Amino acid sequence: MRLAMLEDDRDQSGTLAAWLQDAGHDVHAFSHARELMKVAGRESFDLFLIDWMLPEITGAEVLRWLRVDREDPTPVIFVTARDAEEDIVAALGAGADDYIVKPVRRLELISRISAVLRRVRPKEPERELRVPPYRFDLTQKACSLGETKIDLTDKEFELAVFLFRNLGRLLSRGHLLEAVWGRNPNVATRTIDTHVSRLRTKLALRPENGYRLTPTYNYGYRLERATEE
Repeated sequence: MRLAMLEDDRDQSGTLAAWLQDAGHDVHAFSHARELMKVAGRESFDLFLIDWMLPEITGAEVLRWLRVDREDPTPVIFVTARDAEEDIVAALGAGADDYIVKPVRRLELISRISAVLRRVRPKEPERELRVPPYRFDLTQKACSLGETKIDLTDKEFELAVFLFRNLGRLLSRGHLLEAVWGRNPNVATRTIDTHVSRLRTKLALRPENGYRLTPTYNYGYRLERATEE
């Protein structure tokens, strides 16, 4: 998963990032709130891990910006030394999805992140993904539209599966790029536009088939059901 972490203690940030990367997550670490807010304004993430006590802008203010100004429902976990019951209640009441008290323990951190992600993401099928009229055979990397087989390259297949697993979410180009190609500095974000264009044609992503794949200027793409407003 693609995680954004806001922690101003560089030693703590390095430790947490290493734990999360070892657990298979792609971590984007920020030491300043304004830096995270700038990036989060143009990039999408699967989860935010935010320290409450920060200089200049508090974690609570960042959370308010995400939930109110951005209307961003992405899960947020607070990490803080504040352990009073009223603090925990205030954080959860403000829209946080969980709350971890420092000192952070590795297994607890990984488990809590996994638990939050399970609540907001449906369990992924092991062998296939069915989103009628589409079917994706995850073992053979085969795709069909109704009874018609669709010839996709490996990257097109991975991109299509990621989009359908995130149906209705607005995903940034950077998020899509990392999910399919990894953090490869040699792959340009324009690659996403090319592959999306091919998918739209090959999968016939049109209202008559129930879905539309739409761009958001200077941000990314959203795959959504054509019947949704």
